[in-house]
Amino acid sequence: MRVTIYHNPECGTSRNTLAMIRNADIEPTVIEYLKTPPSREILTKLIEESGLSVREAIRQKGTPYADLGLDNPVLNDEQLIDAMLDHPILINRPFVVTPIGVRLCRPSEVLLDILPEALTKPFTKEDGEVVIDEQGKRVS
Repeated sequence: MRVTIYHNPECGTSRNTLAMIRNADIEPTVIEYLKTPPSREILTKLIEESGLSVREAIRQKGTPYADLGLDNPVLNDEQLIDAMLDHPILINRPFVVTPIGVRLCRPSEVLLDILPEALTKPFTKEDGEVVIDEQGKRVS
C-alpha cells in the first residue's frame, strides 16, 4: 500500500501518526514539508481531497499567522495558499494520503478512517493514550 505523510518531526501529532502507520507494517513516503514544501497544485489537492477549506488547513499556533494578518476575512483562498507556500509552517499537519483518501490527521486517530490496516495491532501514543487496544479495537 502506498501511503504518503506530510510530516513535521517536531510535532507530536505528526510523530504519533507516522508511528501508527509504521505500526501497521507500512513504510510510508515521508515528506518533511518544512524542508520540501508541496507545490501549489499538490497543496491545493491535499486541502480539497481532505474536505477542508483553505482556512481550516492553516495552522495558527506557533506560526506567523497573526503577524501576517491572515485572520482578515477579506483574504481569498489564493492569497492564503500564497502565504502557506511562502511560510510552510502555516501548513497544518500531518496530511496523510492513502488509496482510500486524504486526511489532515488531527488528532492522529483520524488516520484510522483512511488506513484500516492500522487496526491490526495495539497502538499507544507518545503520551500514553491508548488508541488501539490489545484486541485491535479503536479506543475512543
